[in-house]
Amino acid sequence: MATPIKLTRRAFTMSLGASLLAAPFVRLLPVSAAPTGAKAKKMAIFFHPNGTVHRFWRPDGTDTNFRFGAGSILEPAATIKDDLLLVDGLNFVGFDNHEGGMHGMLTGGARKSDESGGKSLDLFVAEKLGQGARFSQVTLGALTSAWGGSRQTRMSYSGPDEFVPPNDDPKDAFDKIFGGIAGGQQQMDEITLARKSILDVVKGDMAMLQNALGQEEKIKLDRHLQSIRELEKSLQSFSTGPSGCSVPTLQLMSKSESQKNDNFPTVIDLQIKIMVAALACDITHVATLQCSHTISPVQFSWLGIGDGHHSLSHIGDQDAAGVGRFVQTERWFTEQFVKLVQAMKATPLPDGSGTLYDESLIFWPKEMGDSRLHNCIAVPFVISGGGTGWKLSRYVKYNGESHQKLLVSLCHGMGLNNMTFGDPMRASGPLTGLAG
Repeated sequence: MATPIKLTRRAFTMSLGASLLAAPFVRLLPVSAAPTGAKAKKMAIFFHPNGTVHRFWRPDGTDTNFRFGAGSILEPAATIKDDLLLVDGLNFVGFDNHEGGMHGMLTGGARKSDESGGKSLDLFVAEKLGQGARFSQVTLGALTSAWGGSRQTRMSYSGPDEFVPPNDDPKDAFDKIFGGIAGGQQQMDEITLARKSILDVVKGDMAMLQNALGQEEKIKLDRHLQSIRELEKSLQSFSTGPSGCSVPTLQLMSKSESQKNDNFPTVIDLQIKIMVAALACDITHVATLQCSHTISPVQFSWLGIGDGHHSLSHIGDQDAAGVGRFVQTERWFTEQFVKLVQAMKATPLPDGSGTLYDESLIFWPKEMGDSRLHNCIAVPFVISGGGTGWKLSRYVKYNGESHQKLLVSLCHGMGLNNMTFGDPMRASGPLTGLAG
């Protein structure tokens, strides 16, 4: 990372125009009052796929007296042990296997009529906490495009089966999130004017379509028109922003380079930096990083491993060397999560009141439990961040509780008051004892 750009309030406000009509990985919401009892102000979600091997994931010891065994998956997180809340023994109720786990992990199997409206956790929280942010949510990825959009490849949903695709091109993501900030006042004014003109054209086209569509299509179009109205409102009245926050100067690769297997580590590193900067600068309050997807074919060539990650995840105990290679890849992902937490701890807030970590909830979910059994039993989760006030440095074990209760607890950690998340017939209320 080179010398960062200082983002002033004026530059932030004027650069808003550079983001309009961006790809659907971000969605701007109108300014609204913060919810009563708000706790954490920012949410970061880090995901990588294909379940785990429990005996290599689970720490030794009890609730507040545990350690990571030598060679275990979480051993690289020993340096941030006091910043972690490990959650074990939760089951996905009502869905299973790769596809079901990927779809239900953050949605809880929600339908439109449910309290969470079929949204995933990130979109639900973003909708409630979109006040003052340039984008309500930033959805980043690494090698998530090749297989297209499906329940196997997407974890973020704006409604039932309404995928929110992660942007796995760091250059494109950076340009859309921070575009125009470093280009000077004249360039920002020109961008804003151009975006206003484009917005007028889009509004006209959408209005013409309304009379030609059926009822279901009209509902979807109305949602899009509402987003356009919100964008227009933001151009007219958006006047708040950070003062003195740092935007990273990065060596960004081309889109074709970002899709190469061997560049997977570099893409993740870039996306972590983009995510942290976007959160710290109040450009968004919710950001996700999806590292590939379930049934991931990524090969860990940088570790000298030629097997695909999914193939490794299904090697049985009879092949100890093969299981060892899978554990090695999982340890590598742990290192990436540690980088995220440490970056947030090292990033001061623009007003000098603390660090990004201090006001955030950081969530590391999995879409399956035992990778060899293809099940969603005892799915492991990791929580970090100082924003909730929850007691950390703990290993909390449950006995088959629904992970939907965890999703409710995470919402409460963000100051929300919903009592269900996903299908309410499966579970309701938060997890007991999670907050300490």
